[in-house]
Amino acid sequence: MSLAVLSAPLRAQTASPPLAAALARAAEQQVGVTTYYDPSYVRLSYPNGDVPLERGVCTDVIIRAFRGIGVDLQVEVHRDMRGHFAAYPQRWRVRGPDASIDHRRVPNLMTYFRRKGRAIALDGAYEPGDVVAWLLPSGYHHIGMVAAEHVPDTDRRYIIHNIGWGTQKEDVLYAYRIIGHYRW
Repeated sequence: MSLAVLSAPLRAQTASPPLAAALARAAEQQVGVTTYYDPSYVRLSYPNGDVPLERGVCTDVIIRAFRGIGVDLQVEVHRDMRGHFAAYPQRWRVRGPDASIDHRRVPNLMTYFRRKGRAIALDGAYEPGDVVAWLLPSGYHHIGMVAAEHVPDTDRRYIIHNIGWGTQKEDVLYAYRIIGHYRW
């Protein structure tokens, strides 16, 4: 990740409670539905393309949650990449946007949220519906959504994510190095 992404200006955003709650609810509804982690490239329809609901990766949790509030990140990221391709990470050796995969890549979602002014401080409060990105010890990027429910006897909220075993609700907010925090 470039320093430009890490040092981009932060703009405080506040989600309306109903919108934030709807995002968190849409993410949590995937638990027990998406039961496999499958990073395979799939040619998707456009708009509203999706892999089968029982399959997905971490980004699919976010994509499906946003669709639950009427925002199609496949369309939004694709449109932004068409107009500003050079602003996005160039690590996949592609020559242009691909509506089947671009929105399913964590660095692209991070770039999109930052470009739309949705980045907030990493050390700020983590509220329901917030999107969190991590850098795993393996060097891979990961992304999840803050749940409405607190972990018992703590101030932490659960995270809804898919890191290899399908969509789960787990106490992992601080389990990895946080590199992105976004609020719609």
